[in-house]
Amino acid sequence: MPSPLSADRSAPQPPERDAVDALIDRTRRLRGDVDAVRRDAVRVDEDDPRMRWQRALCDLAVHHLDDLGTHLGQLREGLPTESAGRPAESERRPDGAAAAEEPAGSLIGRVGSAEWNLLTDEVSWSDELFRIFGRAPEAGGLSLDDLPSTLLPEDQPLLTALVTDCLVDGRPIDGEFRIRHTDGRVRTLHMTGEPVLDTDGCTASMWAVLRDVSALRRSQQVVQRTHESLRREQHLARTEHRVAVELKEAVLPPWQSSLRLPDHGPGTLDIAAHCLPSETSALVGGGWYDAMELPDGRALLTVGDLTGHGIQATSAMAVVMGAVRGMALAGIEPGALLGHLNQLLETSVQPALGSAVCCRFDPATRTLDWAQAGHPAPLLFRNGTGRPLPLPDGVLLGAASGVAYEQDEAHLLPGDVLVLHTDGLARDDTAGRGGARPGTETLLALAPRIAEARSAQECVRVVIEEFGAAERLDDACVLIARVGA
Repeated sequence: MPSPLSADRSAPQPPERDAVDALIDRTRRLRGDVDAVRRDAVRVDEDDPRMRWQRALCDLAVHHLDDLGTHLGQLREGLPTESAGRPAESERRPDGAAAAEEPAGSLIGRVGSAEWNLLTDEVSWSDELFRIFGRAPEAGGLSLDDLPSTLLPEDQPLLTALVTDCLVDGRPIDGEFRIRHTDGRVRTLHMTGEPVLDTDGCTASMWAVLRDVSALRRSQQVVQRTHESLRREQHLARTEHRVAVELKEAVLPPWQSSLRLPDHGPGTLDIAAHCLPSETSALVGGGWYDAMELPDGRALLTVGDLTGHGIQATSAMAVVMGAVRGMALAGIEPGALLGHLNQLLETSVQPALGSAVCCRFDPATRTLDWAQAGHPAPLLFRNGTGRPLPLPDGVLLGAASGVAYEQDEAHLLPGDVLVLHTDGLARDDTAGRGGARPGTETLLALAPRIAEARSAQECVRVVIEEFGAAERLDDACVLIARVGA
């Protein structure tokens, strides 16, 4: 609010009304666009910190645009016509009430002005400033000595320093402080001002503009809190992902490149395996592969997948793999083994669904005994062609109680290649043939290249070259066993 003592200054020229109207129109359109995003695009899920943060950012943007629109409207109206910087009579409240609540849903901070004359001790407040402080106009404005008493105790030194710097050193005022309103609520005010000098260059008065920025600061605090919550959530997600990856790497067998079971003699299996990640590396699933030599000289081959992702899925996978190994070492046949595994998942503290295929190979007779639980059948590649083995009956693990899993038998020949894989190897809408699931047709088409491979590891490279860059919703495991002569 300019002082009469500064009348010798050249008066600022008001901006062109058409230009201000154009700015107001553009601000209103932008405000409407932001509000549409807030209303339609941001679907708030209170359990999702990202959604809460997006909503808070939209609210804050609306606050700023509403505030900007108010100031542009004041700029268009020009300077107040009343003395001492008070608004025109038409703008005053007809009931003369001093303390007014913010309108319901209002995002606009009030703006008031004041001047303190150091020569006459006169204090001039605009009507809006009385409303901001909840003070009756007939009580008069607060002097610079009394003004700090309305602030929260911890903010009083700040205001004292701002006023002292302005009056003594001529520094402009720019700071925020909090007041306790007469309604009991705490409000945040932003104060800007400067000293007014007389003709001798001495400070004659001080004027200031005070803006109620409580709603704006609350919105900024919401943004900060939700952003911090989002960062904590992201940090937790990264930590859980790292732990899940480390757990899976620790549990899966370390012999991806090559394994021979048994290590000598006829019918030896040359085994290799690989786990392909999902299209988003953040999804660490419960897929597994395993192979081991049993006490009687036979070999165990198993591949499976549990529902879910993260630490819960990988920890459950570790339990399942341990159970499979223990039961296989005890001599339990594949069909009965899956029945016990089904009971384990069904009665666990954190029930889960899963699929699995369990094979037991006898190198002396080259006989494969196997069973499956809601899983793709093993693929047998022989003489340059591939086919799925006939699928015995078996439902998903954990889906039903007291289920019996059918066991089947197949006879393998030297040079045969057996491919065990999980469902998530590739997306494929084509229907499988025989016991094949959707997604295995592309695998079967690799038969000529697999026939040319000289080891199980080379067969795995063929699969990786074909599926490594493919999009998949879940990670996928593949285990390949090549029958020796």
